Amino acid sequence: MPPDDSRTTDPYKVLGVGRTAGPDEIRKAFRRIAKANHPDLNPGDSAAEERFKAANAAHDLLSDPARRARYDRGEIDAAGQEVPPRGYYRDHAEGPQGARYAGRGSGRGDPFAGMGMGGGNLDPDDLESILGMFRSGDGAGFRAGPRRGRDANYRLAVDFLDAVNGATTRLTLPDGGTLDVRIPPGLEDGQVLRLRGKGAPGAEGGAAGDALIEVAVGPHPFYERQGRDLLLELPVTMREAVLGAKVPVPTPRGEVTLTVPPRSDSGAQLRLRGRGVAAGGQGSGAEPAGDLLVTLRLVLGPVDARLEEFLRDWTPEAAVDPREEMRRKA
Repeated sequence: MPPDDSRTTDPYKVLGVGRTAGPDEIRKAFRRIAKANHPDLNPGDSAAEERFKAANAAHDLLSDPARRARYDRGEIDAAGQEVPPRGYYRDHAEGPQGARYAGRGSGRGDPFAGMGMGGGNLDPDDLESILGMFRSGDGAGFRAGPRRGRDANYRLAVDFLDAVNGATTRLTLPDGGTLDVRIPPGLEDGQVLRLRGKGAPGAEGGAAGDALIEVAVGPHPFYERQGRDLLLELPVTMREAVLGAKVPVPTPRGEVTLTVPPRSDSGAQLRLRGRGVAAGGQGSGAEPAGDLLVTLRLVLGPVDARLEEFLRDWTPEAAVDPREEMRRKA
């Protein structure tokens, strides 16, 4: 059974699908919720924004077969974080010695079993200390050398627009702690961020390990990414396409006005420079802002009697066959 995590919500319930739902059903459910609750379409509505974020996180988990199976088995919670088992070892332990194991049950057997040394739960660090005593000839004042802490691995769901614009988000750890993670503009799905010194503490004065965070960037209802450029399909009316118009266009950093030239055809592509992935980096590693490529899509809309009458009487000066090229290449 999946875990009952008070910090998150069952992704199946968030998307309104059953536990046997297939990929297509999950994708359709996400798009329906995302389109209805997207922040660009519901400015100032915090409840809609939360529903959008919850749907995004749920889709991210359920669209990954391996992670979905782990959630169904109760190995991770709805946020994708590991669920500590009873013998959970604390990478973020309280003691100065750093990560100490409790009842690991490694299955390798205890080399000291039956020798009066406790058996079963001997810590590797303790074993090193004992062996060190033998090597030094006596146990007095023995100290192991500095040991670096272990790296901690996490997976973080990132909103599409946060990956485009850059943001700071908070990662909740299995032990209840938190890490603030800076998301650089242009972050890609599957990229791993390294937070130095945020892993398990070191031992005997050793440096702490790092936190390695693999990001999963969610989809967007109407943007697609192509490198540092974004693609957007923009509906326009017949009047706007024929006569030209100035129309509002949502971009990742606010609405702008786009000039649609007269006699624009459906499928025509217009470019809004600097409205794609935000600029990022510094010095030689700096990346310029990408562009937003807008493809016009003609929407006929309601047709009244006057338009029907006009089209019946209208004879174009030159006959146009929109399917000529298709027939030629068939």
